[in-house]
Amino acid sequence: MAAAECGADGTSADLLKTPVSSDEAVGANERDNNSGDPLQTPWTFWLDKAIPGTTTEEYKNNLQKIYTVNTIQTFWAVFNNIPNAGAMQVKYSYHLMRDNRYPLWEDKLNQKGGTWRLKCHKYDTERVWKEVVLAAIGEQFADHLAQDDEICGVTVSIRDREDLIQIWNINADLVSKATVLPKVHSLMPNVNFLGEFYKSHKSHHAYNRR
Repeated sequence: MAAAECGADGTSADLLKTPVSSDEAVGANERDNNSGDPLQTPWTFWLDKAIPGTTTEEYKNNLQKIYTVNTIQTFWAVFNNIPNAGAMQVKYSYHLMRDNRYPLWEDKLNQKGGTWRLKCHKYDTERVWKEVVLAAIGEQFADHLAQDDEICGVTVSIRDREDLIQIWNINADLVSKATVLPKVHSLMPNVNFLGEFYKSHKSHHAYNRR
């Protein structure tokens, strides 16, 4: 079953602390998504709320698709018209995934991969999220991966004390050849991350048992 589509306002405003400034964003998307400066691949924004104990199918059905962007102009039309990461409520997450893939560990396009996970202070969340998103759509991580690997998504998750940034790749077996974390530090040399590590999707205790 496909994830639920959002309404005309671009996302489910009731899930967020502040509503989306929608008409302008969607109008710009319709004008620019097939014109302007193309991205190397499309990217899709998703929104979800963490609900413990949900199954994979329940989690998938609760995902909210915001929009798929194909150009730089459309990306900014969406990014600038949804609440920033610092305005989201606790337990909510934004995902930006390559093409139309779901932000699911078990998805056949993702299941062999994993995520680099970085914990950050809340006052750094908005900046870190923006930097990793721009690095992802700009393919800045490409030279920091093994030849047969690829970044397929980025996530920001709002938590009680500190927030979590994740950078998704497609092949966990090639992580030892990657220099993604040094790249992140080079982009944000003044950010003091509270923790950082890599975790393959299949190593999660809740894999296939959400």
